[in-house]
Amino acid sequence: MSENLNELLEKIQREGVDKAKDAAAKVTADAEAKAKALLAEAEAKAKALLEEAKRQAEAYAESSKQTIRQSAKNTLIEVENAVTALFDKLLAKGVSDATADAGLVAELAAEAVRAYATGTGKVAVAAGAKLCDALRAKLAGQAANGGVDVVLDETSGTGFRVLLAGGRIEHNFTGQAIAESLSRQLRPALAELLK
Repeated sequence: MSENLNELLEKIQREGVDKAKDAAAKVTADAEAKAKALLAEAEAKAKALLEEAKRQAEAYAESSKQTIRQSAKNTLIEVENAVTALFDKLLAKGVSDATADAGLVAELAAEAVRAYATGTGKVAVAAGAKLCDALRAKLAGQAANGGVDVVLDETSGTGFRVLLAGGRIEHNFTGQAIAESLSRQLRPALAELLK
């Protein structure tokens, strides 16, 4: 009987060990399946995060390029504006200096009076106090004939203005008017040089 009992105990032990092995194998298989699922999910999330990071990096790089392009354009515009302002200032100074020369202005005024004198109307030349005496001396012959009046006009600055038809028609040869006219004509060429 002890043999039967030993066999019975061995059989129970074998069945228990087999069941334990089966249970352990099932737990191990379940754990491996869960681990594989978690690993696959983690890899998918990592891949999605990496793709999103790449997309954002590309978008940031493109945005940076656009910002740099716009900054370059803005810098060129600022340089062009600064150069144009300096050009206008230098032009105004040069013209103002030239039209402050009484001898030169008297010659220019004499030419303008000859061009505008129609014989039917009086021509008036308006200039600042510094130029009036030089203009009167240069235009004395025409003034004696009653065809030209030289009038004082402190608003003229440098240069002069020719007034026709009793002042209704005016041709402006002041330093400011000449500088503005030259600037309008020269700006397109300056802009082309700055490109």
